[in-house]
Amino acid sequence: MNAVKSGSSAASGALAVLVPLFLVLAPTASAAAAEDARWLARAAVAAADNRAAPFAVIDKKNARVFVFDATGRLRGSSPVLLGLARGDDSVPGIGEREMAGIRPEERTTPAGRFETEPGRNTKGEDIVWIDYDAAVSMHRVRANVKAERRLERLASPTVADNRISYGCINVPAAFYDTYIQPVLGTRRGVVYVLPETMKAHQRFEFLGRSE
Repeated sequence: MNAVKSGSSAASGALAVLVPLFLVLAPTASAAAAEDARWLARAAVAAADNRAAPFAVIDKKNARVFVFDATGRLRGSSPVLLGLARGDDSVPGIGEREMAGIRPEERTTPAGRFETEPGRNTKGEDIVWIDYDAAVSMHRVRANVKAERRLERLASPTVADNRISYGCINVPAAFYDTYIQPVLGTRRGVVYVLPETMKAHQRFEFLGRSE
């Protein structure tokens, strides 16, 4: 929320340096959660929906991001913070409203296929726009409000306390710099956000084409 849009700028060779340092699969990432993300990734690649480029999948039920290369191979995963409220749609017009006027039940992270774009927030920090109209982005976690305990929430073994944001996806800074920024921070890309209140095929048209 409250960010300014910035045009994308491709960096030479950036997409080719998805360094597979390690998989950040903490105990909270169950085998089922990882398989759900892999299943969607395989379907996206089979349908050529990812446009032969690396991409990311957000699993809201398990509060994790999974980053894949262009062939659908998992490169890394990390816990994330998501919108406080359960739901798969943004409130119409929410991107034009002041944050102070957004009620707790309106703070959702929307689900679906999103064409992303690099941008900047009002403080000049680089972010990845997920849904510009709804003011939803993916960015490094900010721990400037101590009472919110955002770093502690990311480190927690539970999932329920990962719901805290106004809808944006908060990612650990190290993971963002290693995996997110090289893939989505240098050019337009694709992010798939799995729904939590409906079946996946209700949000992803390519599932029908790839099955």
